[in-house]
Amino acid sequence: MYLALYRKYRPQTFSDVISQEHITTTLKNQLKNGQTSHAYLFTGSRGTGKTTCAKILAKAINCLSPKDGNPCLECDICRAVAEETPDIVEIDAASNTGVDNVRALKEEAVYTPLSCRYKVYIIDEVHMLSTAAFNALLKLIEEPPPHVVFIFATTEIHKVPATILSRCQRFDFRRIDIEDSKKRLLEIAEKEGMELDEEAAFLISRISDGGMRDALSLLDQCFAADSHVTEEIVRSCAGVSGSEHLFAIADAVIENDSSKAVTVLDGLVQRSKSAARLMEELIAHYRILMLLKAGADRSMLRISADEEQQ
Repeated sequence: MYLALYRKYRPQTFSDVISQEHITTTLKNQLKNGQTSHAYLFTGSRGTGKTTCAKILAKAINCLSPKDGNPCLECDICRAVAEETPDIVEIDAASNTGVDNVRALKEEAVYTPLSCRYKVYIIDEVHMLSTAAFNALLKLIEEPPPHVVFIFATTEIHKVPATILSRCQRFDFRRIDIEDSKKRLLEIAEKEGMELDEEAAFLISRISDGGMRDALSLLDQCFAADSHVTEEIVRSCAGVSGSEHLFAIADAVIENDSSKAVTVLDGLVQRSKSAARLMEELIAHYRILMLLKAGADRSMLRISADEEQQ
């Protein structure tokens, strides 16, 4: 079965993670100095590396021969973790929201790990737990068994109770930088033996809005359409309008020509372009115009040189 790019190229060490150096450096230093915590909370928008870093951390704290804070990927423990050892437990909080699920976890946590040094619980979307479940979890986080480490991940930090937050080391994941994302996409395209134009990689990164998983999923779709991915193919696969249409609509507004604007819109709809996506792009387009007028530079606005000139 074909393996999706975002799964095939999931980072295996902290050094492979992009745009999160403020987090990976701290975690590596903790590992090197033997100062790891019993509870971590990773927060940030989707596709920024929260679960990936949780898996790397679970591997690194159990690795027999860590290298500069990274897991070696070669020892028996690293291989066991890669093959889903029972000592590393991933829980989807959205499907296990009740207090009974947490009670079962508490009963299981007292047992020592089978082969690893630590038993690691990675709880994804932890904000989905019920109030009763959070209360049941509280005591376990406060006084966990010495062989247990918790790693929580969430996209909605404001829904996590303060009592939980105060007992965890919190790490805030940033959106993936467009240039970092573009560089990674070009590297993956080269490894896959495919052609990816720089402009196309830039557009994929911009459309994905800081989410690397979204970027790789769109790249996967583009590769299915053509082995040479151009900017036009990206626009076609993503269902987005080209910037020329945005400028045409903006010109129609300036000229107070509603007929011209409706004609442009009709042409986009006839080509099966997403009207909702077009509206999002128009909002972003006017925002860019406003910020350019206020003195913002191109790198801040994440636009191409041609778009800036227009």
